[in-house]
Amino acid sequence: MRFQSYQLFLLIRKDLDVDVGALGRHHFKAGVYVYTGSAKRNMEARIARHLKKRKTKRWHIDYLTTKRFVQIVEVRRFDEDECTVNQQTEGDIVVPGFGASDCKQGCVSHLKYLGPLPDDV
Repeated sequence: MRFQSYQLFLLIRKDLDVDVGALGRHHFKAGVYVYTGSAKRNMEARIARHLKKRKTKRWHIDYLTTKRFVQIVEVRRFDEDECTVNQQTEGDIVVPGFGASDCKQGCVSHLKYLGPLPDDV
């Protein structure tokens, strides 16, 4: 099976103010977030890159995943396109345009806030 898209589930362990490239500086409250992305080819390499702390900041998500108090805790893969997966995912928009600058299906953002940190983390 060839997957088309993925989701990264992130824990942000403390409130952060982060410069997100051209989107500017934004506040991220501590909690659980999900980012939906895709790769036209070599998706596993893209995911492996996301998991690294040290990297050149190329995509919006890189500005978060390189931060000390941000941890990717789960990766899910899908055979639907990223916008379909993103639109089916509940959550609050924190930064309009985040990960959605090339979106053709009207997604406001491909990063969503899911809620506060669980007590056991």
